Order: sequence, then structure tokens, then C-alpha cells
Amino acid sequence: MTVRKVLRMGDTRLSRVASEVTSFDTTELHQLVEDMLDTMQAENGAGLAAPQIGVDARVVVFEVADNPRYPEAESVPRTILINPVITPLDEEMQAGWEGCLSVPGMRGVVPRHRRIRYAGYTVAGDRIERVASDFHARVVQHECDHLDGILYPQRVVDFSLFGFIDELAASGHFEPSPCDDPPE
Repeated sequence: MTVRKVLRMGDTRLSRVASEVTSFDTTELHQLVEDMLDTMQAENGAGLAAPQIGVDARVVVFEVADNPRYPEAESVPRTILINPVITPLDEEMQAGWEGCLSVPGMRGVVPRHRRIRYAGYTVAGDRIERVASDFHARVVQHECDHLDGILYPQRVVDFSLFGFIDELAASGHFEPSPCDDPPE
């Protein structure tokens, strides 16, 4: 098990557009994915993008199954998605709270497409395509934003609904989960 350090907002590597993966089923790609899954699990994340651990590659992983940070969230199947492409299925947007391992201790309300189709490749290079809605769609869009150098605060529209978890909880705007980052 290799847990990698998660880069935090302000690190310039998080603002770059990641490079396409051109070689599949390699030892290096398998190790990257294993490290990403280990890191995501250790941090109780719903997903992780390669740039978050300093790797310039269009690779994301995500899964939600009994995650203490998202106790009310629907299950999202474990997915390794390489060179993803997202297509909104309609114009309907949905606002929802987001957090990020690269922006610890904070949350914000972000509008996202409610229904999407996403496609890409597995580690072996096999094509994958799925339709997702609601929380599943939000997780995919959030992780894929990392591949384009975008962090969720850049998508916040109403900054009265963005801030530190403890302050948002004290104001009654946000109900933290038991494992949310404690106040500093």
C-alpha cells in the first residue's frame, strides 16, 4: 500500500492541463492507479485525479461505498478512467456541496450538470462508457476538472456558500460529517 502526498491548492501543478495517456497496461500505469486508489481510500475521498499527487496524466479514480465523508451519498462504482471525455445529456444543472482533498477544511456549493455521459479507457486500454446522474455525475465532473487544472472553488458562484467547514457549520449553512477536517 502506497499512500501519496496530496497536493494542496496553490501548488502550480494543480493548475496545469494534464497530458493524455498514450501507453496502456504498463507497470507504471498499474502502479499509478494502485497508488491513487490507496491514497483515495486513506483520505476517505470520493475520488482522486493524478495531478493531485503530482502526476501529469489524464487519470482519475473514484468510488463511493459507505464513505464516512459522504454518509448520505448514493453508491458510485469503483472506476478507473483514463483520458476521460464528459458530455452533458441536457442543460439541467444541480447545485451541491463539494469538498476536495486538495482544498482541505473547506466546502462550497458548486453547480454541475445533473446528467452526463462519460467515456474513456481502462488501465488495459478497453473503452468504457457510462451515463451518470446526481452525485455520481458530480464526482466525475469534479475529478475530471482536475485534469484541466480547475479546482472546485473556481466553479463556486455564491461565495456566501463557500468557506471553512467549522465556520459554515456555525452559521448553519453546512452539516459536517463525523470525519470532516477538524477546526485548526
